Amino acid sequence: MEIERKYLVPQLPADHASYPYHFIEQGYLSTEPVVRVRREDDTYYLTYKSKGLLAREEYNLPLTEESYHHLIKKADGHILTKKRYLIPVKGSDHLIIELDVFEGRFKGLILAEVEFPSIEEAQHFLPPDWFGEDVTFSGEYQNSRLSRQP
Repeated sequence: MEIERKYLVPQLPADHASYPYHFIEQGYLSTEPVVRVRREDDTYYLTYKSKGLLAREEYNLPLTEESYHHLIKKADGHILTKKRYLIPVKGSDHLIIELDVFEGRFKGLILAEVEFPSIEEAQHFLPPDWFGEDVTFSGEYQNSRLSRQP
């Protein structure tokens, strides 16, 4: 089960580049249900996600590099590329901010996601001051929806 909150970030925090990051490229074979192929650095996988905004089922299956390159060519819509910085949440021993800095078509878009072990913890989360609007429940900034923009 994936339980996460998502926020727009109006401006990158000054120290973001001091944290580790992954390069991510992903495309969608289907958006209803969500079936995605992703390259994260040198790791490749296929993901299925059920419907939902705050909480939904998620399954990841490993792919070979060859399978990924075959499937990404079949993706509908836009291929998304971004750097994902991993920033610990201050005051927490288990929460990580996944700060997505988009490149390519969506350059300038910055989103922060935080995954939680429970819905209750997600509902009581107090975001850092540098987070902007909470877009968790709008669905507008789900990557699968971005991939379908004209």
